[in-house]
Amino acid sequence: MNRKRVLTGAILLGLLVLPAIAASPEGKSAADPGAALPEKWIAGWNSHDPDKILPLFTDDIFYEDVAFGEVSHGQAEVRKFFLSELEGVPDLELKLMRADIHDGHGTIEWMFSGTDKDVFKTGKKFSVRGVSVIDMRDGKIFRNVDFYDVATVMRQVGLLPSQ
Repeated sequence: MNRKRVLTGAILLGLLVLPAIAASPEGKSAADPGAALPEKWIAGWNSHDPDKILPLFTDDIFYEDVAFGEVSHGQAEVRKFFLSELEGVPDLELKLMRADIHDGHGTIEWMFSGTDKDVFKTGKKFSVRGVSVIDMRDGKIFRNVDFYDVATVMRQVGLLPSQ
């Protein structure tokens, strides 16, 4: 009877503990194709090189910046959008805060900071939290929608009164 209990306990422990050990700290399996994507997405933006981020997207990518109402369809338009972001904020930097991607859908939470050169033309620094909602197909992003509060940026660069 004790052997059965020990064996049953060992099997249950294995079923409960092994999946947790196999998963990454964010709770994503190493076999999950989206597990490394957030870091690559952040690194692509921070590279300031469209050729570093564009391979993360499908050819028919839909990319939307909700705060400014910018919509890009396809890699050529996303390239233009990426380069216009760098014109507006040449020292653009993103920091990964948290990411959660499962079954081809998820979020990438980030902190976006830099100096406003050509967005509002103030020359002032800002920092704003945001999130990208993504959908994936065959290991690449086919839909990317960015959300952040542009009023926060406008307050930090002096265009709106501080709260």
